[in-house]
Amino acid sequence: MNSLDDITNPLPSDCGSPAIMAGPCSAESRRQMLDTARALAEGGINIFRAGVWKPRTLPGGFEGVGLPGLDWLADVKAATGMATATEVATPAHVKAAAASGVDILWIGARTSANPFAVQEVADALAGLSNPPAIIVKNPVSPDINLWIGAMQRIREAGITRLGAVHRGFTTYGENLYRNTPHWAIPFELRRRLPGLTLLCDPSHIAGRRDLVEQVARKAMAMHFDGLIVECHCCPDEALSDAAQQLTPAQLIEMIKSLPASNRAMPDTELEAMRLQIDRIDESLLETLARRMQLTDEIGRYKQLHSLSAVQPQRYRSMIETRTRFGTDLGLNPDFLRVILSAIHEESVRRQVEICCKND
Repeated sequence: MNSLDDITNPLPSDCGSPAIMAGPCSAESRRQMLDTARALAEGGINIFRAGVWKPRTLPGGFEGVGLPGLDWLADVKAATGMATATEVATPAHVKAAAASGVDILWIGARTSANPFAVQEVADALAGLSNPPAIIVKNPVSPDINLWIGAMQRIREAGITRLGAVHRGFTTYGENLYRNTPHWAIPFELRRRLPGLTLLCDPSHIAGRRDLVEQVARKAMAMHFDGLIVECHCCPDEALSDAAQQLTPAQLIEMIKSLPASNRAMPDTELEAMRLQIDRIDESLLETLARRMQLTDEIGRYKQLHSLSAVQPQRYRSMIETRTRFGTDLGLNPDFLRVILSAIHEESVRRQVEICCKND
């Protein structure tokens, strides 16, 4: 079976709109789990997430507590009545999590990028008499077919309670977000699979707690069904991803300010083009920020070597060559001169400020 037309909502029926799944990046201790869960439950959150096994980019980091974490998830369910969720990446993970009563399993971005690994997880699920619900995070690369293929493998294992999670894509270089959203990709996923439950993980997209709400608002504006948010009772003490985790109080306050999702993601050509413009604008601003960082380095070099911050010959050459280049690309030369002059003025201002600070 290759169709995903018959999949159903993997979330509890009482999870609300937007649905919120929250909890720490990693299960660290029974106390940490229960303290966080109780605070979230009091705020109306009824799905608790925590990573028991943590795939790390580099060896030597905290890779999760393993099996004891499953016992703590069971304690959370018993103490609060919350549904529970954790990540799985191997057949052994699947079997252990299902045996302990975890309600929702998610397949992470590194695993969903590997069809062999996804197939092994699918085969393990096929052997279960009462399998948990499954949600699949997008692969690390912006490949929508790889994402859909991972879900198809899970569906072919007999899983119908199936959904997707948008957590952004790995991009080389310095960017505002930890993982670039590429909003057009989940938009296209919803267009192809209109019945799919689609969640957003603003924590992994943002990478910083001060940006989580910004990303969450964008997801709700795009009519995602809900959010998966990393939340820790003491975020600064977290053993993994401390910078992007909120406190329960911060999360609950954020949720109050979010619009409800109406589930009907707009399916218009205009909306798709606007999403492309959003991404291009973000890329332009990220590139401009990198340019200004290099400008600052030049300013420090000029100060160190007693060079003038303003060099008219360089300015004239820059305006002439950039205008000619942009005109060849079909841009209006008058527009280009305005933009380039503004960029140069800001560059000079920053360099002068650096020189003044060091005088």
